[in-house]
Amino acid sequence: MNDDQLLRYSRQIMLPAVGVEGQQRLLDARVLIVGLGGLGSPAALYLAAAGVGTLVLADFDAVDLSNLQRQILHATPRIGATKVDSAIETLRAVNPDVRLEGHKGAVNEQTLPGLIAGADAAVDCSDNFATRYALNEACVRAGVPLVSGAAIRTEGQVSVFPGRPGGPCYQCLYPRAGGVDETCSANGVLAPVVGIIGSIQATETLKVLLGVGEPLYGRLLLVDAMAMELRTVRLPADPRCPVCGEPAST
Repeated sequence: MNDDQLLRYSRQIMLPAVGVEGQQRLLDARVLIVGLGGLGSPAALYLAAAGVGTLVLADFDAVDLSNLQRQILHATPRIGATKVDSAIETLRAVNPDVRLEGHKGAVNEQTLPGLIAGADAAVDCSDNFATRYALNEACVRAGVPLVSGAAIRTEGQVSVFPGRPGGPCYQCLYPRAGGVDETCSANGVLAPVVGIIGSIQATETLKVLLGVGEPLYGRLLLVDAMAMELRTVRLPADPRCPVCGEPAST
């Protein structure tokens, strides 16, 4: 690290859980963020500010006026721009040292292996089950920890899936059942709620990268903003899960 980096990250380096060695781990890390909306905005901002060395930013969408109530990566003059380009502009201003790689196409079974290659963690900030399931499977195959978040109306949830045998995966939590996605556009969301959930996702990602604390492995954190209550429930692995479970004997 150079002198400017030591100064930029000094308040973080002071923490016993981080130190100079931990900060260097962050600078060397590579994180995939899928979705640059309400959750991806605070997650990406805090990870960039904290000095995560490379952020891979994936989103196919463009900035819309209705996004600006909660998607703090973006701004009114950028309406119509791709969210990837808008996010890169914001994050580069926050921390020009971070390497930013953008993916403006689909995030699916075909593109995810390339996006997740070399990643130390993936952050799921998407808003649909198809992407969540595909990212979960890619993380399990690659052995990459997945930090999953969701928010709608005045509630949210966060969990961390280890991407290794013995731990649960996203599909253990939500088995494929052909359900209908609940989206903010159809149900609404209180703006700070996505900020709370995205910030928790960033915190969990930093813990995973640093190897400190107790990430939400095998636990689901539930946030009720109306009562301002946080509740944690245990999330066991499903031995019959088609993604992470033991293969059936023949």
